[in-house]
Amino acid sequence: MERQIPKNVRQIGNVSDTPKIYVEDYVDTFFTQLCEKAGETPIGAFLVGDMQKTKEEEYVYIYGAIQMHDLKTDESGFVIDEETWKQAYEDCKEFFENGELLGWFVTQANIELTVSNNTLRLHKKSFPKKNTVFIMKDAAEKEEAYYVHKFNDLMEIAGHYTYYEKNPCMQDYMIANRKKNGMSPTETVEDQAAKDFRNIVHTKTGERKKKVYTNRIMQGVSACLILLVVVMGAVMINNFGKMKAAQVTLGERAGIEDSAGEEVAETSGNVTAVTGEAAKEEAKKTDTKQNNSEQGQAGNIEDTEKEETKENPNQNNEVKTAWEESTETVSGDTQVNGSDGIYVVEQGDTLAIISRKMYGDVGHVDAICRMNGLEDGNLIYIGQKLLLP
Repeated sequence: MERQIPKNVRQIGNVSDTPKIYVEDYVDTFFTQLCEKAGETPIGAFLVGDMQKTKEEEYVYIYGAIQMHDLKTDESGFVIDEETWKQAYEDCKEFFENGELLGWFVTQANIELTVSNNTLRLHKKSFPKKNTVFIMKDAAEKEEAYYVHKFNDLMEIAGHYTYYEKNPCMQDYMIANRKKNGMSPTETVEDQAAKDFRNIVHTKTGERKKKVYTNRIMQGVSACLILLVVVMGAVMINNFGKMKAAQVTLGERAGIEDSAGEEVAETSGNVTAVTGEAAKEEAKKTDTKQNNSEQGQAGNIEDTEKEETKENPNQNNEVKTAWEESTETVSGDTQVNGSDGIYVVEQGDTLAIISRKMYGDVGHVDAICRMNGLEDGNLIYIGQKLLLP
């Protein structure tokens, strides 16, 4: 069955050469882990995959890698013994049932990225088929070189692709290899894409928190201004009423004193007697009306405040941000998952939820991404096994 060309890819170098080499992301992550363990002694791995050919182009897909049991060296160069081959075939049959050994990988500190005559003879003997691949990587400088067997020689390829897809076979092998070799859970893979993704997340989180903080400040300031306006209005109305009442009282008292207690008659002929006692009674009535008016105004202010409270019932409630919602505790099954360093993705899981389940916070999302070579933390699926840092 012809394989579809992957769409989710990352180009490394110049890919104009033929054949086109595609390396699955888990395999590339495994290479990096081997480099972390390599020193002056070389570490090797067999490449597992398949080849495709069309009328226009030839393709090599590397979706698996098996660490060599023992890559030896002598005065002439690298040596792969029979026991190493036997172990490789057994691992390939167990984890990559339909896979084909189509090349090998070598990493060592300060290794020269050139093919010696002995290396060429070893490759032609071990992988005589056309388009088989040989990869060398300097564990110290992190530089690498890809070679393809064609024209009876190992020809260097200027570039290749890294592609991303579900790869449970390679993931299961990495888990088994980790248990077998006692790989430290703290071993992580630094990838520029992971760094960029982490920086984007931190930037967006900071902007979101800043926006929420600004909104809270604006709401508080607005509430204070409204309250200040209401209080100032009430004070001004109260003072205006008192001033008016005092003015009326003073005017009436001045009229009473001028009359000196005499009766005042209107020129129309109708005489109305106004005594000093009557003036006092009139002043009391005026004060009573003014107090009633002030109480009514105060009642209106109180009703206005109640109306505003009804219209905005959640004005003083605490604002819950999107970041706080994303970090809420997610209740899961009581069954222990991940106690052996391997977490199986469950329905509804995200990397943040998994980090909180395993560590109590979301601070390990980046470490889980790097441990499993995840370019995008959203690309996980139910049943996927994740290595826990």
